[in-house]
Order: sequence, then structure tokens, then C-alpha cells
Amino acid sequence: MTDAILAITVLWGFIFIYAVMATMDFGAGFWSMLYIKNNKTNATNIANRYLSPTWEVTNVFIVAVVVAIYSFFPSAAYTLGTVLLIPGSIILLLLAVRSGFLVFSHIVEEYQKPLTYISGITGFLIPAFLILVLPVTHGGYVDTVDGVDRLMLGRLLTSPHALSFIIFAISSTLFLSSLLLADFSKVANDKDAYEIYRRDALILGPVSLFGALLIMITMRYEAGWLFDGMMDYLVWLFISAGMFVVTGIALVLPDKRKGWTGLPRLAVVSAFIQYALASYAYGRAHLPYIIYPNVTIENGFTDPASFRALFISYIIGFVILFPGFIYFWRLFMKDDRYIKSEN
Repeated sequence: MTDAILAITVLWGFIFIYAVMATMDFGAGFWSMLYIKNNKTNATNIANRYLSPTWEVTNVFIVAVVVAIYSFFPSAAYTLGTVLLIPGSIILLLLAVRSGFLVFSHIVEEYQKPLTYISGITGFLIPAFLILVLPVTHGGYVDTVDGVDRLMLGRLLTSPHALSFIIFAISSTLFLSSLLLADFSKVANDKDAYEIYRRDALILGPVSLFGALLIMITMRYEAGWLFDGMMDYLVWLFISAGMFVVTGIALVLPDKRKGWTGLPRLAVVSAFIQYALASYAYGRAHLPYIIYPNVTIENGFTDPASFRALFISYIIGFVILFPGFIYFWRLFMKDDRYIKSEN
């Protein structure tokens, strides 16, 4: 494995971890808004209990992604920074507004309701803008004028390929978050909230699969080079689809211990594997290009000596942070007293 392959693997790993954590975080905000006026269910409180501690951890990984891009592939970072100036600024603005309301909601109780609506609206706007980075890297949306790369935003926003990515991002955000909140509700022993989130997951799972199929269909005509590469990893895509079936089955199997319908923990794990397999196939098919057709992992790569020093620092940082993530998981995600809001 070359240094460039190792670097892009680390970067793609950060992107995947952030994508999964962020979709669950953003989706929780949407569900909190959706069910805020439903007095018959505790679904909003369940979503807020998950949302409260996790948004801070999620932001750690977006910082890691940005730093990794600039550290490992400075040429690609320059091109991406130039091309994605407008959508990137919108994303940062939405993240700043959302984070500000999340912080003040813990200090001033009157901010609780505005927070719910801000989290809900940004819960599908931010993933929709973030996902647009991927079709931009497929080529066809960047024009070079006087040596300066410019994003053709109008073409991007009206492209069926980009729109299929947006559909996939929003549906996956709501699907994965509903799965996790179903598991969260089950741990909290809140059957009403659990049934609501299980129902939402059963509805949104097929929608997310439809979004993935739309991506493949439009990719064939708008990014043929990538579609051909994806066909080389068709087995991985079929296995990913098989894990989707496992997720659906897990949601309808009876749980004999509690007398409930569904095994949400199994569904969450199988869904994670499903997206990981599809992500692997997409990432391998995308190589060697970072931005088609001009920026590859080789011509955008940093100095090998700098990479080795950076890679060692990343390993040390991960060794330091990993116990903290384990502690966080046990403190908030496995503590029955917190999940049930008991003193």
C-alpha cells in the first residue's frame, strides 16, 4: 500500500465516521421538531436526550476531516476550497447557528423551543448541502476561467445526479436516526416512542434504497467513469443490499424477552455494515481521482516525509481520544439512568 493510498484511506474513514454520526445527530433534531406538538408520545424528549451530548462529539470528526484534507492533499484542498466556497459557507453558517442554539439551550430555558425548530430545519438542510461535495468530485460541474476553477452552481442544483444525492442524503439521515432512536427508546423502556421510530425506519428504509438506485441510474449518464468502476465492485453492492434486508427483518422479528416487535440494536449494526460496504465500493471506484479529471491522489499528495510525520501524529491522537469516546458511549448511550432521565 502506497503512502497516497494509506492517506486517502484514513481520510475516507474520517468522512464515513462523520457521515454516520452526523446523520444520526441531524436526524434526531428533525424528529425532535416533528413530534414536539404530539403530547401523546415522548418521542421528542427521547430525541433531545440523544441530541444533547452527541453534537459536540460529532463536530470533532468534521474538524478531523478538514485537517486531514489540508494535511494529506493540499492541492485538492485548494481546488475544493475554491470550488466549494459558496456551499461551504452555507454549511458553516448553518452549523454555527445550530451550535449556538444548542449551547444556549442549556443556559436559558426559553431557547428550548427555538432550538427544536432550528435543529429540525438544519437536520435536513446541512446533509443536503454536505452531500453535494460528492457529485462535484465526479466532474462536469467545474469550469476553469483564466486559470481559476469555478463551480457551476446552477448546473449542479438542476442536475438529476446531484438531486438524487440530495434525496439519498435526507432519506438516509432520517432512516439511520430513526433506527438509533428506536434502540434508544427501547433502552429507555418507552414503548410508544419506540413504535413511532420503528415505524419511521420501516418507511424511510425503502426511500433511502430508492435514493441509492437513483444515484446509480443517473451516475451511468453523468459520471460514466465512476459507474464503470462501481460495476467492478458490484459484489460489495449486492452484499450491502443484503444487509439492508437484514435490517428490515430485524425490525419485524419478535423480541421474546420484552414482548416487543423488533430488534433495533441488530438493525443499527446491520445498517452500519450496509453503508460501510457501499462506501467501500464507492471509494475504491472513485480512485485514483479526488476531483475528476484533474486532481488525483498522486498529484494532490503532500510531501512523503510530511505525510509520515502527520500519520504518526494522527495515530497518537487517536490513541489518546479513543478511550474518551468509549467513556462517552458508556456515560450517555449505555447509562439507563440518563436515558430514562432518572435521578
